[in-house]
Amino acid sequence: MKLDPVTLAILGNKLAAVSEEMCLTLQRTGRTLYVKETADFACALAGLDGRFFAYPRSIGVSGFVGLECAPAIAAVGPLEPGDVILTNDPYRSEGLATHLPDLHMIEPYFHDGKIVAYGWCFVHCSDVGGRVPSSISPVNTEIFQEGLRIPPVKLMKKGEMNPDVALFLNANSRTPDANMGDIRAMLAALAAGRRRLEQTISQHGAETVSTAAVDLVAYSAEKARTVLKRVPAGTYSFADYLDDDAATRLPVRVALSATFADGEVHLDFTGTDPQVSTAMNIPSRGRPHAWLTLRVLALVNTLDPTTPLNVGMLAPVKITAPEGSLVNPQEPAAVGVRHAAAIRVNDVLNGAFGKALPDVMPAASSGTVIPVVMAEPDGHGGRRVQVIEPMIGGTGARKGRDGIDGRDSGISNLANNPVETVEAELGIEISTYALRPNSGGAGQWRGGCGMELTFRVLTDDSNVLGRGLERLLFRPWGSNGGKPGMPGQLILNRGTEREKHLGKIDVLTVNAGDTVTFLTPGAGGWGDPAARDPQAVLKDVANGFVTAEAAESEYGVAIVDGAVDAAKTESLRKGMTASTSANAQGVERERWDQAFPASVMDSLNRSLVALPGAVRQRRRREIFDAVLAELPEGFPRVEAGKTAVDAARQRLEAAASSL
Repeated sequence: MKLDPVTLAILGNKLAAVSEEMCLTLQRTGRTLYVKETADFACALAGLDGRFFAYPRSIGVSGFVGLECAPAIAAVGPLEPGDVILTNDPYRSEGLATHLPDLHMIEPYFHDGKIVAYGWCFVHCSDVGGRVPSSISPVNTEIFQEGLRIPPVKLMKKGEMNPDVALFLNANSRTPDANMGDIRAMLAALAAGRRRLEQTISQHGAETVSTAAVDLVAYSAEKARTVLKRVPAGTYSFADYLDDDAATRLPVRVALSATFADGEVHLDFTGTDPQVSTAMNIPSRGRPHAWLTLRVLALVNTLDPTTPLNVGMLAPVKITAPEGSLVNPQEPAAVGVRHAAAIRVNDVLNGAFGKALPDVMPAASSGTVIPVVMAEPDGHGGRRVQVIEPMIGGTGARKGRDGIDGRDSGISNLANNPVETVEAELGIEISTYALRPNSGGAGQWRGGCGMELTFRVLTDDSNVLGRGLERLLFRPWGSNGGKPGMPGQLILNRGTEREKHLGKIDVLTVNAGDTVTFLTPGAGGWGDPAARDPQAVLKDVANGFVTAEAAESEYGVAIVDGAVDAAKTESLRKGMTASTSANAQGVERERWDQAFPASVMDSLNRSLVALPGAVRQRRRREIFDAVLAELPEGFPRVEAGKTAVDAARQRLEAAASSL
């Protein structure tokens, strides 16, 4: 590093503040709820290599630090002052965009006729066309169904908007005015970044600012390596599952081996399932992509909060993401619901790191983010498309701390939408928006509660979309003897004779008077529930996080007349058996692993991913159909006998060895 520590610290704070001001400008001038309330956007400053050296800490999506602008910049050729690049194509941008509704913009910042940095921002826009309103469906089978693909192009040329690009954008969206409002907000954010960077240059000089951009990345890399050296050397493996691929009943496996050595970590996703034929694939392009490395950022910032937030934090990270797998799909795989798989990647990182640092890492978070979207008739033949709420659950408990209830910023930093604002924008009436009692996993430290959202529909022929519904089957796991969180549910017309329990949905058509209830999962608990302070259990009951019945059955704490009955509690706890499992996965996962052991799945998936793309999905379905034929309908919710489990495992082993 060339700059002295004091100058570097000053410029680090100033440049981070520039990115924060860009975000505030974007939020204050944005058109849609996604921007104004949910904050599904981000801004940053990128160096000449196209990687971020300044990123906001407190506003917008928090996890895109590892995205790279260089491929999109190279794709458009020479740039001039006033040019702005636009793209949303995950494949042509080499992973900068991760699904089509995310519009990314890049502006070159010039000083004395030379580019000194780039401003970047993205917004999740309301609709970019495609098969369904809001452009995201879990059952799309290729990216062409997901909307308008925009390769890196110049939206702005010398400060003037390209009318042809604007025409294509407007013609391929159900919400062209809303989209253009957010696009102009993005341009305002980039302009704010340009002005503030120029002010910083006028104060410190272009050479000093350019040097700071390089030094800040190097400094973060140095601090990240120092943190990772504290992790015991070794290889730690973990696997987890998505409930299914939204088209079949086959769970989707994410596997990881994390190897720590000399201040570096190698994340090897070999053993992960092949890419799916639905929209859950993560377009990482085989890079240390943001969606594959988020837990590294969290680990470094937890153990050293002074580390500047920039791409240097990922310098010690190496990635193996087999091409053709869920975490590195081949074009034209659909990717619209990639966040569901990204959350599960976060969980396996958490699980693997937890084996190395059991006293640092938490149990599993709720494992789901569900942008609940309403598309209602606008009276003119079209539809209004708005997000009702980005539903989440809680965070996992860790040693010494309960999980956070109804808040999980594991892969993003989205805010909730005020009820009054939602009801003003859409024809719905929200009757319940609350924490979900008993949903957090029991433990010495309790997992965070999930949430309930119930709303009544006021307009006939409306559509509800809830992409990213997960943890309906496989529960968020507990750690170090803690219990798993409660799985999620989706219920139509709950408490009426028309009540219907739904699984994952594509487009749910509802009419006036229907009610829709989303129940998100709770997070995993940490430690033996019988070791929890009875007064903490009493407080949970008083706050409505745990019922008195669950306090007795889960924690062995008897509450009588609003107080702990010490004698009965002692008697109850004597009869409780402490869990000795490192991670309480839930009975469904335990049953699944008996029939589909980790070692066999690793071998099977290595072979499947190596097959040609046209073959691997068909072969996988054939194998699983044969194995599941040995097991009862409804497995793993339904228990299977030992004979059936043994037969299924033998079929799986034979299939794996024959590939």
